[in-house]
Amino acid sequence: MTTIRIDGRDCPTRTGINLLQACLEAGANLPYFCWHPELGSVGACRQCAIRQFSGPEDTKGRIVMACMTPVSDKTILSIDDPEARDFRASIIEWMMVNHPHDCPVCEEGGECHLQDMTVMTGHNTRRYRFTKRTHRNQDLGPFVKHEMNRCIACYRCVRFYRDYAGGDDLAAFAAHDNVYFGRAEDGTLQNAFSGNLVEICPTGVFTDKPFSATYTRKWDLRGAPSICVHCAVGCNTIVNAREETLRRVLNRYNADVNRYMLCDRGRFGHGFVNAPTRIRTPLRTVDGQQVPVSMTDALTAFARMAADGRIVGIASPRAALETCFSLHALVGPRHFSTGQTQQEQDCATLAHALLTRHPGVLPTLHEMESADAVLVLGEDVCATAPRLGLALRQSVRQASFHTADAARVPRWMDAAVRTLAAQCPSALYVLTPAPTDLDGVAAETLRAAPDDIARLGFAIAHEIDPAAPPVTDLAPQDALLAARIAHALVTAGKPLVVSGMQYGSPALMQAAASIAAALARATRDAGLSLVLPDCNSMGLAMMGGLSLEAVMERARTGGISTLVIAENDLTRQLSPADVAELVAAVPDIVVIDHTATPLCRQASLVLPASTFSECSGTLVSQEGRAQRFFQVVFPPAPIQSGWRWIQALAHGLDPSMPHMTDLAYWRDLDDVLAALARAFPHLALVARAAPGADYRMGGQKLRSQTYRASGRTVIRSFISVRDQPPPSSPDTPFSSSMEGAYGPDMPAALVSGYQVSPWNSVQALNRFQHEIGGALRGGEAGIRLLPRAGGGDTSPPPYAYATDIPLPYAAQADAVLVLPDTRLFGSEELSMLSPPVMARAAAPALGLPAGRVTSARMRLHLDDGPHVMPVEPVPGLPAGIALCPAHMVARAFRFPRMALLEGIPDEGERP
Repeated sequence: MTTIRIDGRDCPTRTGINLLQACLEAGANLPYFCWHPELGSVGACRQCAIRQFSGPEDTKGRIVMACMTPVSDKTILSIDDPEARDFRASIIEWMMVNHPHDCPVCEEGGECHLQDMTVMTGHNTRRYRFTKRTHRNQDLGPFVKHEMNRCIACYRCVRFYRDYAGGDDLAAFAAHDNVYFGRAEDGTLQNAFSGNLVEICPTGVFTDKPFSATYTRKWDLRGAPSICVHCAVGCNTIVNAREETLRRVLNRYNADVNRYMLCDRGRFGHGFVNAPTRIRTPLRTVDGQQVPVSMTDALTAFARMAADGRIVGIASPRAALETCFSLHALVGPRHFSTGQTQQEQDCATLAHALLTRHPGVLPTLHEMESADAVLVLGEDVCATAPRLGLALRQSVRQASFHTADAARVPRWMDAAVRTLAAQCPSALYVLTPAPTDLDGVAAETLRAAPDDIARLGFAIAHEIDPAAPPVTDLAPQDALLAARIAHALVTAGKPLVVSGMQYGSPALMQAAASIAAALARATRDAGLSLVLPDCNSMGLAMMGGLSLEAVMERARTGGISTLVIAENDLTRQLSPADVAELVAAVPDIVVIDHTATPLCRQASLVLPASTFSECSGTLVSQEGRAQRFFQVVFPPAPIQSGWRWIQALAHGLDPSMPHMTDLAYWRDLDDVLAALARAFPHLALVARAAPGADYRMGGQKLRSQTYRASGRTVIRSFISVRDQPPPSSPDTPFSSSMEGAYGPDMPAALVSGYQVSPWNSVQALNRFQHEIGGALRGGEAGIRLLPRAGGGDTSPPPYAYATDIPLPYAAQADAVLVLPDTRLFGSEELSMLSPPVMARAAAPALGLPAGRVTSARMRLHLDDGPHVMPVEPVPGLPAGIALCPAHMVARAFRFPRMALLEGIPDEGERP
């Protein structure tokens, strides 16, 4: 620590940062544009000018740019110096020369960083009276709207898009003072993180296009903290609503997880909430037809169905932990299913076991960015866990940081460090069956079948620790690659191994865990990360239950009279034949879901559940972090959270059953979590993921709207000017209005937006942090259920290496090994119902090695029948492998399996 003096005030600060960061951390209001905590400094905007003095005797000083000046002990500076103030005001004025004065209609209005900085510098009079320079806007696709005339040339957009996110289709085009930020031609932005331009841009150049369709002033939105439901990473989000309709999703800062960035699927995949497929009323099948019924009639019908007590419950890895547990309490542990196939359930259970007993560290997403050697083993993380893929892209920079340290160049001096990076080798190794978006920054890549990749992983573990089992018959080139990767991992300071469940291969995860354990035994601080498929896959793995195959077997023997399915589309899990058999074997099927699925049409009873924006609940991420999402939309009855429906169903059953003793007495979410802790002691910490519904700040609930909100009467003015009480939820500590407490020291898990006068944009986040880029003032959001380090000490206990090493894959002339083709857009269940996401999804096609494509369409024979699909060549795909679109095949058939493949003659060709 050191001390600097700002306008006569001594302020403790950190070394190794610049003066702009130091001033912001000290609470000073210093304008800036081009600097960003995640992007570093380039000194492009000249807005953070201050006067720096060489010592106490220096009365003159000099104007410097705070973002380009390092902190040094006893630095004396002035922000309020008249010349520095005038300099900053002149910068704003010439920026506004060509900027349109359209704040009343600008979609950034109310959250505009340029507005804040203009007010902060005192610029309020326009002296320029000539024609403004204008640009033509571009169509950048379904996610981002472009208004180039508002640009102030801060260069944030291209620095993020190209340098940080790795995109190459957005650039700065310049001639003299005419600078244009966009694509070479109109077209969709291809990078998976393009939506972050909406928050990165300090003006209204890049805005949220789907939000524009139902535009609302930012200060009239209700906000609540939430968790992304589209993968297992557990990114923190803020959901905004107006008139009981979800309008947009924003990134919510979590120092350990997503930090400042959110992938496009998480940002724009919420369209399913407002889709026509929503279930909004109970439906009951009468004489073969589904008719709407009242809630009372629905519950009465269920009581008759469940009279004999042969009830089985099927949960879902996309449902909240509370919904899954309430179903567990309803049917009892012997009749509760996780809603996963046996192979998927075994893989998830294995992932939990491997992470629990790993002798090294279980790194956070942010810690993965500082890994200096990374091995990705058989997982396309850019598709299955995109935010993790972005973190691994940042890890490649570690070599340049070390070089910069040696050259005494501050790490935040972005342009200089990236120049040094051109001479630094990558330490990222990607071993996958198909190409990935990380290949361009990897030191080496390998395309092979999952079993061959697992064999190479076991060979790497043996190279590091001879006690690990050896791999026989390894090809010479693979043995050399294993030796190179092992050497890179052993010599690294923070090695990391990443694998997952994408290909349903336990051997891949066992191999990854063996490598990480071998590194830990070699006294390396080795990290292990395993990617799971759904937002609550880890939570279900910690609960356990029957597989879908076990449920099928019980149904065949007549052991099920009523099947309760909570938020699970079984047609995505089982083959059509198995679904038909299940429907025929079970007299009554009850579906509790928010989205209509094919199975709903065959259900005896369908009950409308809340989505993630309409209720509160808990999800457990793939690293074992329990996190809470909160209600922002208050839907009309009878839509309610899944656990409340299940509690209502319980009233029609025998309350004397031991597993139902607590169910009838739950009043709110806190009661559910208390019962969960009693039933599953290893999940007891879940209750501490966020403060309970009784939390108060200064004796008040927390507000969910800004103090500028236009009020409740305005919303209903077309009906009546009489004020109405705002809706309330017993499960949250929020008031659904502008009334309530709010401040930068509020618990991190309850931050519903960032605003601290005079900062109204997302840049106000700086006021919620102790240190820029560090933890929030309100503590940690969420709580980890798995230990940070499995071993815990410097000498981990002996590790039991896996010995079940698979045989090498041998390609066959008449068959192919079918692997799932998981895509960022178009594979995940819920985001597929979001129109902008589906506009980004490519047409499904069967991926084959270039030499295997013999016709435009081919027929793939899987266990559930033939599938006719168009074909596209995949560069580098190994011989004998086919990539089948994951969403076109039930999960029971997505995992590696051999299948026949035959060409279909084109029209006009002779068959």
